[in-house]
Amino acid sequence: MANTAVADPDSGLTQAQLAARYGLSVAGARPTLPAYTRQLWSYRHFITAYANAKLVASFSTARLGRIWQVLTPLTNAAVYYLIFGVILGTEKGVDNFIAYLCVGLFVYNFTSSAVSGGVQAVSGNLGLIRALHFPRACLPLAVTLTQLQHLISAMVVLVGIVLVTGEPVTLEWLLVVPAVLLQSLFNAGLALGMARLGAKITDLKQLVPFILRTWMYGSGVLYSVDVFTENVDNSALVAVIHANPLLIYIELVRHALMENAPLTSSAPQLWLLATAWTIVMAVGGYLYFWRGEQEYGRG
Repeated sequence: MANTAVADPDSGLTQAQLAARYGLSVAGARPTLPAYTRQLWSYRHFITAYANAKLVASFSTARLGRIWQVLTPLTNAAVYYLIFGVILGTEKGVDNFIAYLCVGLFVYNFTSSAVSGGVQAVSGNLGLIRALHFPRACLPLAVTLTQLQHLISAMVVLVGIVLVTGEPVTLEWLLVVPAVLLQSLFNAGLALGMARLGAKITDLKQLVPFILRTWMYGSGVLYSVDVFTENVDNSALVAVIHANPLLIYIELVRHALMENAPLTSSAPQLWLLATAWTIVMAVGGYLYFWRGEQEYGRG
């Protein structure tokens, strides 16, 4: 009886065709955007727990613990008030300069801390990234959530400062909630973008403090931005300064909590600009980070 050879059904197929036939996929491949978003949502409890753990750990060695969440911005406000309010006299033209300064510092610190933490969210957690499988966007989002908790604690003190310095309670105070929400989404997108840049350019964390300091001086944190633009003759540059997202978020909170806070644009225009910046940064930062998902922790 003659032997009959059985033909190999896989002969002649390329690796890609074999993978498709048996349902194989590339290990570590970037998931589609909808799949990635679903994964990230499923890890929402991990993001919250990780953010809370980071918050507790940040004050674990300090004797006063989480009281420093309040003392740090207050100390900064006192120092800047002494320099800019008393010595340099930049409070001219600003009613209730103490409240004006404190609002600027508290809102600025929210964004600056999110940027500083975001730039090291991936590069500073390589051990965790290489040991566990999870959407890497969890890390910069946890940074943003941690800083939001800092801001909420600081807001309690800020409300006290605003009241003590003579500002009345009005319904406009409720506008602080949507303003902070818009800024939180903006910060999340910014932290995501900075996390990918920080993973690619490890020296970026050395430059970030200088960038943030320059951003602070151009955002009307310590004085009215009109003082800053008085020496700028270029109208296009003035328009760029007025479109500064950090300035916009600061002015929205000032407008909500203070009766006579000077504004660079009308309140409706500020809300439109804030919404536009939030959409651009939140969506753009998320997409930019997602496109590098398969790169994080390699090498």
